[in-house]
Amino acid sequence: MKCKVCRQDAVISLRAYNSALCARDFISFLENRVLKTINGYRLIDSNDRLLVAVSGGKDSLSLWYILNRLGYHADGMYIHLGIEGYSDLSLEKVKKMSDMIKRPVYIFHLKDAMGKGIDMISKKIKRTTCSACGMIKRYIMNRACLDKGYNVMVTGHNLDDEASALLGNFLYWKEEYLWKKGVELKEEEGHLSKKIKPLFLCSEREMAAYAILSGIDYIHDECPFSVGAKSLLYKEILNRIEDESPGTKLQFLKGYLKFTRRLKLEKTQREMKYCNLCGYPTAGEKCNFCRIMEKHGISGGIGFEEYKYGDLLNS
Repeated sequence: MKCKVCRQDAVISLRAYNSALCARDFISFLENRVLKTINGYRLIDSNDRLLVAVSGGKDSLSLWYILNRLGYHADGMYIHLGIEGYSDLSLEKVKKMSDMIKRPVYIFHLKDAMGKGIDMISKKIKRTTCSACGMIKRYIMNRACLDKGYNVMVTGHNLDDEASALLGNFLYWKEEYLWKKGVELKEEEGHLSKKIKPLFLCSEREMAAYAILSGIDYIHDECPFSVGAKSLLYKEILNRIEDESPGTKLQFLKGYLKFTRRLKLEKTQREMKYCNLCGYPTAGEKCNFCRIMEKHGISGGIGFEEYKYGDLLNS
């Protein structure tokens, strides 16, 4: 198998593109695809301040690395969920990347702020761990952007993540979420940070290959609480379809984006209020985070530790 660009030995086959590439040309292809997504959907303006949600996994660390290679000055944000063994190892990978690209990362320790890890909090508020985790992460990431002066939140959701979530929304006809998928989620009334997903059209397999070929040290284990998640089942189903018909996942998401643009759903403008407990923008008297935490007797402040890149190397 030869590289389509230089005719040297290829290291990866890209069936969705009917192509094969060597390591150098694949890295160039992937980075160019991210850049095309950013430019094509106008995700980043010259005066934007970017904060990347990093988890220690291949997607978020590769994205943080790529953005800085492309010339975007992006800082990191890591949420330590208090998962024994897993969270500390993930944080170690994040700090290594911070040292590698010389960008700071803000660290939020859930146990320090709330007195409990994600497993105990999810039990307390009677939600599945994944549901509680998603709600808490969204809140803390938005708070970090607001408190630290960033106007763009960047996440490492890839093609497989988005396709599986979209499939689940269609299967259960979750209208409240169905039209909220996209490469970009705009801020509300200028108060909440814009959320962008530059890896929206990059597959999980491609991101794993990029991380390995670029020498990125990431945590390989899945989150221990993700076992049995429906999203994994949807990914398996989509992968089986992809094996039979390469490019299906890519066309599924591209078609969705085209459809939603044509549809031009009109959103009803509503007056933005602020949570009377924490001041976070919300539609009601209290934001969803404070309402749930207060209901179950969990309290705590929001504070961030800033990791100065180089500390790990100098210790």
